[in-house]
Amino acid sequence: GKNDKENSSSCKIDCKAMVRLLRTKNHGWYVSMFVKEHNHRLSVGYDAKLQWNSHDFIDPVSFDFIKNLRSNNVSVGKVYSILCGAEWNSQAVPYRKQVLRTLCAKFSQDTIKDDLKKTMKLLQDMKMEDMNLKVEIGVDVECRVRTMLWVTGKNRQDYFHFGDVITFDTTYKTNLYNMPFALFVGVNNHFQSVIFGGALMREETEAAFNWLFKTFVALMNDKHPVTILTDQASAMKGAIEIALPNTKHRWCKWHVLRDVKGNIGHVYNKSSGFKKEFNKLVNDVMCVDEFESKWLSLVDRFSVSDNEYMVRLYDKRAMWAKPYFKGIFCAGMTSTQRSESANHMLKEEHTEVIPHARVCSPIQQIPRVKDER
Repeated sequence: GKNDKENSSSCKIDCKAMVRLLRTKNHGWYVSMFVKEHNHRLSVGYDAKLQWNSHDFIDPVSFDFIKNLRSNNVSVGKVYSILCGAEWNSQAVPYRKQVLRTLCAKFSQDTIKDDLKKTMKLLQDMKMEDMNLKVEIGVDVECRVRTMLWVTGKNRQDYFHFGDVITFDTTYKTNLYNMPFALFVGVNNHFQSVIFGGALMREETEAAFNWLFKTFVALMNDKHPVTILTDQASAMKGAIEIALPNTKHRWCKWHVLRDVKGNIGHVYNKSSGFKKEFNKLVNDVMCVDEFESKWLSLVDRFSVSDNEYMVRLYDKRAMWAKPYFKGIFCAGMTSTQRSESANHMLKEEHTEVIPHARVCSPIQQIPRVKDER
C-alpha cells in the first residue's frame, strides 16, 4: 500500500511484491499468486529483518514464559539469554532486545498498580509473624509517602546489644522505582554483620535524613549510637548533627581513598609513590602531631598543597583521619563496606526492593557478609 499523507514517516511505497495462498478442497494449500519484483532495495543480510516492525511480535508461549521469568525477578538481560539458549541461537531470536525491554517495562507498570496497598498488606502479614515489628512512614505536605522505615524484633534486639556503632549507606537503588534503599548495619560480638533496620527513601535531602535518623533512634528506645560511619554526603552530615548530636560521625575510609584518586589522579599512581605514602598515612599513623607533619611533607613534595580538594580534605581531617578517633569506639570498622556488601547481596538476588509485593523480605534473612576493611 501507500500512505495517504505526504508528510508521513511510513515506509509504505506501494510495493507489489506478494504471495497469496489458498486452500484446496482436501484442506491443503496452494500458491495462487506470486509477484517477485520489489520497487525498493532489499535488506542486505538476514539479521536486518529484526529491525522490521513485522518482527516485533512475541508469540503467546514466549509471552507467558517471559512473564514467569520476570515475576521471579530474572533480569531482562538474563531473560534474553535464556530465550537465546532455549529456542534459538543468538543470531536468530525472532525479535529485538528492545522489544523485550518494552514488554518487561509493561509488566513492571502492571506490577506497581496498588503498590502501596500491597506494601501495607505485606507489612501487616509480617506484623502477624513478628509482634515486635515497627514501621514508620514519613509523608510530605501532599500526604504522599516520602520515607518508609521498618525494624523487626530481631533488629531491635541486636541493636540493644550491638548498636554502639552503625554504618549507613544508600548506594543501592531499587530497579523498579529508582528509590534509594538504606540499611543500618553493625557487628555483633563475633564480628559478624547484623542488620538493625531498612528504609526506602524518595529523596536524599537533609530533611529526609533528619526524619529517618530521629525515627530510627525513637524505634530503638532512644538509644543513640556512639559512632556512625557514612559516605561524604553533606545532607547526611547536617542531619546527623541535628538528629544525633552526641554521636561521633566518621567518614568511610574507602570513599576517601576513592575520591582522592578521582581528584588528583595525575599524582595518584604507582610510579609517583604518592599512593603508597598516602595509604600509609591513612592506615598507620596514630599520633596527631605525626599526622600533621607527614601531611604537610606529603602535599609539598608532590605539589598538591594548593589543590582545592586536598585543602578541603585536610580541613575535614577530623572526619576520617585515624589519630582523631583515638578513644572513640568504632568496633573495628573504618568503612561502610558492610552496608555495601549487603546491598551487593540484594543486587545479586535481583530483588526489586519496592513498595510492591516482594518488598522487605530480603531484610529478614540477609546473610553474614564479610567486611573488607
